[in-house]
Amino acid sequence: MAPRPVRSGRPTLEDVAAKAGVSRSTASRVLNEESYVSPKARDAVLAAAQALDYSPNQAARSLVTRRTGAVALLLSEPESKVLDDPYFAAVVRAGFRELARVGSQMLVMFVDSADDVPVTARFLGAGHVDGALVFAPHRDDPLPAALKALPLPIVFGGRAGTTRGLHVIDFDNRGGARLAVRHLVSLGRRRIATITGPRDHPAAQDRHGGWRKELAEHGIDPDGLAEDGEFTFDGGEHAMTKLLERAPDLDAVFAASDPMAAGALRALRAAKRRVPRDVAIIGFDDNPTLAPAMSPPLSSVHQDPAEQVREMVAVLMRLAAGEDVRPGRRALPVSLVLRESTPPVRP
Repeated sequence: MAPRPVRSGRPTLEDVAAKAGVSRSTASRVLNEESYVSPKARDAVLAAAQALDYSPNQAARSLVTRRTGAVALLLSEPESKVLDDPYFAAVVRAGFRELARVGSQMLVMFVDSADDVPVTARFLGAGHVDGALVFAPHRDDPLPAALKALPLPIVFGGRAGTTRGLHVIDFDNRGGARLAVRHLVSLGRRRIATITGPRDHPAAQDRHGGWRKELAEHGIDPDGLAEDGEFTFDGGEHAMTKLLERAPDLDAVFAASDPMAAGALRALRAAKRRVPRDVAIIGFDDNPTLAPAMSPPLSSVHQDPAEQVREMVAVLMRLAAGEDVRPGRRALPVSLVLRESTPPVRP
């Protein structure tokens, strides 16, 4: 028997659909053994799959057939940072609950460094899970590009660096920053500093950009009023100290995360600055276990990780069912929750 020709790439569901002369969704229904497909279309798809030596991707079928019953939650950050960040803790809780609701188990995976990327990609590509929910928030992270090549339903939480053609559920980070700054301006504050996240983090970039844009619209000079706090408590404290040294007349702060805002509050207390009388402060996250518990309770831009995860799982389910979901980024709305760290609006 003559050997089969070696293909330059693994055949895809799209290849099978094209050869059979049917839509991708019809091919998916046939290979998932669903009903409501004509005998003629079924025969054409099965013949095309055999001719192409197509092996149905078990992970792409499994959310329908429950072949594995597991979905990976990938966090592309060092484990120590993830476990200390209340946002990621909320994501993990929401992921567990939402995947349990749709009948799937959650497998949490940490991608500590670029060295972990090939191992992670091989594991996911081997069909151990039905799909993946991925949080890879750094611009130069090689993980998104590696995962994009896999025949696996994958949805990203937030913009994933510079990789295009992905399914992304994000928040309106730029708009949230503008809400915060606009409110501070309405209070009569004119020296409004910001504590930013890492500059290679798309959400941090968007929040920094929103702060600058809103200040510009009100004719306020941002020069010297931004400092990186690395999205951590200690980073926020250090950044606030540096800002006070550089701009002692600042009267408001927009911190791009609640942990950084908590660190800023400590630095302000150490500097004998009263909040909100001397310095008003607004955070970002509105973490329910952190923002209300601060002293004073923190005004914060509200985003809901549970809503983000619900939307991510919904897209993942559609992809796994063979639907033709167009890649792109959807930004969920945010809102501003006011507490005692900002004074009441002037009448």
